[in-house]
Amino acid sequence: MKTARQAARQRRQRRRLVLSATLAVTIVGVLAYVVLGSLPDRKAEAGHAAATPVATNQVRTTTTTGTPSASATPSATGKPKPKPSASAKTGAARPSATATSQPPRRASTTSVSAGRIRPNSTHTGVATAYEAADGNGACLFGPSTDLMIAAMNTTDYETSRACGAYVLVRAANGKSITVRITNECPLPCAPGQLDLSQQAFAKLADLKVGRIPITWQLLSPSTTETISIRYKTGSSPHWCGIQAIGHRNPVARLEVRAGGGWRQLPRTEYNYFISADGGGCGGSIRVTDIYGEQLTLTGIALRPNVAQPTGVQFARH
Repeated sequence: MKTARQAARQRRQRRRLVLSATLAVTIVGVLAYVVLGSLPDRKAEAGHAAATPVATNQVRTTTTTGTPSASATPSATGKPKPKPSASAKTGAARPSATATSQPPRRASTTSVSAGRIRPNSTHTGVATAYEAADGNGACLFGPSTDLMIAAMNTTDYETSRACGAYVLVRAANGKSITVRITNECPLPCAPGQLDLSQQAFAKLADLKVGRIPITWQLLSPSTTETISIRYKTGSSPHWCGIQAIGHRNPVARLEVRAGGGWRQLPRTEYNYFISADGGGCGGSIRVTDIYGEQLTLTGIALRPNVAQPTGVQFARH
């Protein structure tokens, strides 16, 4: 038989086993709770993913402007045009010339032209008529078979700034004609007035009318003609006058290479640019139109009264 002491020992052992099991269960439960609590909530994760925008890769195009390569010059339409040929026909009366051009700088139009005849500007005045004879005039371009020409009033002629400009003339009756400025109409010709050749006036009205109201504006026309350079009679290494002929747009400035830089020459009312001390005569020439485009011309010999072709032309606007 078990003694009382043995029975008490067995009861104490059973109590220890029960407590140990209970403690183990409790520990396992706590651990399970901790583990489950550390796992991500999938619903919350899914909701967060739905609220977060999807990142996309976007390509940004940046347009960069700068100096174009020497192989092309942008035209007015923005498309590249071929670089002017460096060679021209040669001969006794047509010496060769080379030219390089820079792109039109339209932003500088106002500062370059600084004159009365500007792009996108309409002038109002009257048209009269004169007998143009062989077509020569104050601009000294020389005789011409094309008599669709006009003389500009002294105010707008502006010391020959208007020479070579093409203008579209509109009459009040709806008729219009394009003429080139080759002459000056002195006072009493009023600002805005054009003295048209009789041939040009007849396209707008009967010559017997004598005087009609008009509006006119500058054009930059299509042309197959290229620019030529001519030295004035009497030019030498000590004094020279230089003239540009056949330009599409009015010439705003003419410079010569002298002393390691460019020297701007003053313009006369008879449409020659003068180097009074001969500086730059016979050297490189740079002409700028009222739109800011520059053409640098080389190989122009100092040959008085000879029109020397360059093979290049200002861009159309």
